[in-house]
Amino acid sequence: EFTKLDVRPRAAMLQYVQCLAPFAPHIAEELWQILGETGSVHTSAFPDFDQSKLVLSEVEIVVQVSSKIRGKLVVPADADSAVMESMAKADSAVQKHLEGKQIVKVIAVPGKLINFIVK
Repeated sequence: EFTKLDVRPRAAMLQYVQCLAPFAPHIAEELWQILGETGSVHTSAFPDFDQSKLVLSEVEIVVQVSSKIRGKLVVPADADSAVMESMAKADSAVQKHLEGKQIVKVIAVPGKLINFIVK
């Protein structure tokens, strides 16, 4: 979305150049000077970030029936195996594969996958 803007905010450009500096130091210095900053980009304070933006509220898990992928499901990041199981059983694609079969075991790895072993 940043590249779609006709006019880019100067503050955002400065932060971008600061983040670019360790990977492309010469280009970053040139851009820093073009943006009208004095001194070196490498001596400027690194941009701050918001820790709360790094925390996921939802994750996508894989739903398997007898170790075969039957779908994907978005669940809360802190969902335990019981919540994952109930949400997976409610999914129509999974219900189709569980229909008429007995669930022998449920293997759940929170945040990753849930596997229904059936016979």
